[in-house]
Amino acid sequence: MLAAPTKQFAYPVSDVDPFSREYLLDPYPFHEQLRQAGPMVWLSKWNCWGTGRHKEMNEILADPKTFNSAAGVGIANFNNEKPWRPPSLLLEADPPAHTKRRAVVGKVLSPANLRRLRADFEREAAALVGRILERGQVDAVHDIAEPYILKVFPDSIGLDEKGRENLLAYGAMVFNAFGPQNEILQASMHNVEPVREWIMTRYSRENLRSGGLGQQVYDAADAGEVTLEEAPILVRSFLSAGVDTTVNGVGNSLWCLATHPQQWAKLHAKPALARSAFEEVVRFESPFQSYFRTTTRDTEVAGVAMANNQKVFLSVGSANRDPLRWTNPNAFDIERQNVGHMGFGGGIHGCIGQMIARLETEVLLTEMARRIAAIELAGPTTPRLNNTLRGFETLPIAVRAA
Repeated sequence: MLAAPTKQFAYPVSDVDPFSREYLLDPYPFHEQLRQAGPMVWLSKWNCWGTGRHKEMNEILADPKTFNSAAGVGIANFNNEKPWRPPSLLLEADPPAHTKRRAVVGKVLSPANLRRLRADFEREAAALVGRILERGQVDAVHDIAEPYILKVFPDSIGLDEKGRENLLAYGAMVFNAFGPQNEILQASMHNVEPVREWIMTRYSRENLRSGGLGQQVYDAADAGEVTLEEAPILVRSFLSAGVDTTVNGVGNSLWCLATHPQQWAKLHAKPALARSAFEEVVRFESPFQSYFRTTTRDTEVAGVAMANNQKVFLSVGSANRDPLRWTNPNAFDIERQNVGHMGFGGGIHGCIGQMIARLETEVLLTEMARRIAAIELAGPTTPRLNNTLRGFETLPIAVRAA
């Protein structure tokens, strides 16, 4: 446990617990408390710094030399404890090693590759919307978000179809582990060994389809751009970060649009707003709610002094509704100028898969907007509690054909 700051500095203190059940179920009142407490706040429950403000979060993400990722992007400090899995070569790494690896993955996720994937995504979205319209009432998570993402994303990586549900379980473990050793993490880890074993076999070269994005990472290793030891761990990064986040993004999109019928009417009238609608969802109901950085030296943000090797909690969901940054931040408006939201992170560690997530969701929302005149909730929803992600376990909706 880290020591509290020295008494010679004045600093706000808050007892907000970002991993409590109450916070995870409804974080927005707590976000308000965090923002009002100050630009940088000492979170007494976890002996770490935190911010819920956009300006300070942006400043921290822009300075990876002072606020690093290599010590872990969760509450665990890898300087002091061993992680439960090998650290990510992208998410939990810093320059110069991070720069080389990110360049390889960036090339694999190039605009040219994404253009080639669009037709496959469109075909799957069209078939899925057809099935939705035949039924009229579906669960937006289990009948739309999960089957769509578990089809198009693993297909693009080059995975076979057997056992893909393990990707959801693995993602839940990874993102719950950003938080403390609480009941939520323990519940997600109940089947850890079989899931981890399945993942470890699937990112090996021999189990990836030729021509897929995963195989292209190995091609880069053959060319000497990364090592043969790094290649499988980079492919694992796709599998751990590219499913749960986008499933939640699709589910949150459909919840926002079902509960804001005027916004769905705008989208139905102009399906080209699909990309803008998704950006507003990522701002308004951020699938990725928080993560951490670790100080590498004594430093200061907003006049608050912080010591070396202290954790800093960054509340994405709060920064995305910071009234100092956004006009009418608690309103959902798909035509908002939302450039600058923090939903995909920022700085050198901004989400490298954000363009494929945008494409997946844009294609689906466009097809739905074109063929569905109205969407509404059809029953009570159930949250999917996770220490880092925000989304739904069940989300019943009813649709009416255009």
